[in-house]
Amino acid sequence: MKSVLVYCGANSGLNPIYKETAVALGKELVKREIRLIYGGGSLGLMGTIADTVMENGGEVVGIIPSFLDKMEVGHPDLTEIHVVETMHERKALMEKMCDGVVTLPGGFGSMDELFEILSWAQLGLHRKPVGLLNVNGFYEPLIAQMDLMVREGFLKQPNREIVKISHSIEGVFELMEAYVPEVTQKWLDRENI
Repeated sequence: MKSVLVYCGANSGLNPIYKETAVALGKELVKREIRLIYGGGSLGLMGTIADTVMENGGEVVGIIPSFLDKMEVGHPDLTEIHVVETMHERKALMEKMCDGVVTLPGGFGSMDELFEILSWAQLGLHRKPVGLLNVNGFYEPLIAQMDLMVREGFLKQPNREIVKISHSIEGVFELMEAYVPEVTQKWLDRENI
């Protein structure tokens, strides 16, 4: 992977471990010579990871909608910045520019991005690895919900396995590097239509 898209909060969260993990992930990206692709913000975990990568000599590409940039939340000191018109354009360009995705803790925006990128993988629109960094057990309820989706017949097990989950940065990279996408992902049960 030469470029990794990171989804994360525009807030830092209450526990310092979230910010510490964003710093550690930023340093790991630089160590691996991986370019950071992210939402272009200067606040919260987004700003932390971008600052860390830049301070350690890495490359950062931000993609931000003009309405957010005008609110002065855009990061002013990135390697490259793309100002787009809509959130949809932002997400499409971020996906196009990356080789894989890692999601840190975040709110509605991070969840929206994570589930959209997983849906795109399920539909065969991309074949990139998607990692979920389960910092401090943050994603345990979400993992339980995905498992419930499988048990209740709303999600096929091979599609549940698209998301690679680890408590550690090293672990999530190992899982993503070993990821071999299915040629096709069955997501509809034609027998019950």
